[in-house]
Amino acid sequence: MFNPGRLPAYAGLLAAALTALPAVSAHAAETVYPLTINSCGQDITFKQAPARTVSVGQSTTEVLYLLGVADRVVGTALWIGPVLKGYEEANDKVERLADNDPSFEAVVGKRPDLVTTQFQWQIGPEGVVGTPAQFAELGIPVYTSPADCVGKDNSGGGDGVRETGFTMELIYQEIRDLAKIFNVQDRGEEVVADLKKREEAARAKIASANGKISAVFWFSSAELDIDPYVAGRHGAPGYIMSALGLTNIIESDEEWPTVGWETIAKANPSVIVAGKMDRRRFPADDVAVKHKFLATDPVASIMPAVKQGHVFDMDAQAMNPTIRTIEGIETLAEAISAAGLAK
Repeated sequence: MFNPGRLPAYAGLLAAALTALPAVSAHAAETVYPLTINSCGQDITFKQAPARTVSVGQSTTEVLYLLGVADRVVGTALWIGPVLKGYEEANDKVERLADNDPSFEAVVGKRPDLVTTQFQWQIGPEGVVGTPAQFAELGIPVYTSPADCVGKDNSGGGDGVRETGFTMELIYQEIRDLAKIFNVQDRGEEVVADLKKREEAARAKIASANGKISAVFWFSSAELDIDPYVAGRHGAPGYIMSALGLTNIIESDEEWPTVGWETIAKANPSVIVAGKMDRRRFPADDVAVKHKFLATDPVASIMPAVKQGHVFDMDAQAMNPTIRTIEGIETLAEAISAAGLAK
């Protein structure tokens, strides 16, 4: 989970670059089955590579596409924006069970031999779709993205609290785990290597800005007249800011705490990063609504970042711990550079 602001042209390069990756070497390491993988504290075992996968969560679905196993995905759910460029045709062939929360029955109705989930609030101990134990009773293993459980406490519900900061290593672990499950390890290493190279290039682009810029990431707001959901310090936006040498004005360990605009204005961030998405769960999901609010609200409109036009749009997928987080680093680095803030 666009316009008015447009993503710069390079934002679509992620898929194009990864689509162009070389084919898996003939000497790829082979997975030895049965294979046991530990996923968020639970051991899951595969007698062979999965043939029918249901993926709940856009990022994990896109990882599967990048690994070249789209033909083994029979159902998806929980989308907040368009699929990676270059994968539209593959995605069109996969049934979308729900834009948001699929039912347990819809998932098992696809007869999967693997279910992947991006978030434990979807499939987890208190999952709204179901629990891993419920799927295990039917002989269906559940793989959960490490980014949603390693160093994170989801027991309180909501978006959870991160006890340690997210890093891209958790996404690389997910890529490598899934590559091993599907016996495409070389492809997984190619994807990881390309993402690392892109991050290094983005870091170098505004290296001179280190320590000079502060920011706040605005994902959405349940209602425009209440406090917005902004990024805590340990999630994906925290990693983006750390990678680029920016300071997060929000010090909460919550993934997406609500913070008042008066508090944000007092902190006076250099830039505001606005989430853009296709999802329309809340009015402020629409980035155009965000821009209108910032221009007209009595408090937000007088913030220097707003007056100076330092409000930058970012795909909301990049604001979650996903493969798009690298795209987020690129997007923000380019915007800061174009605005002359890195000088």
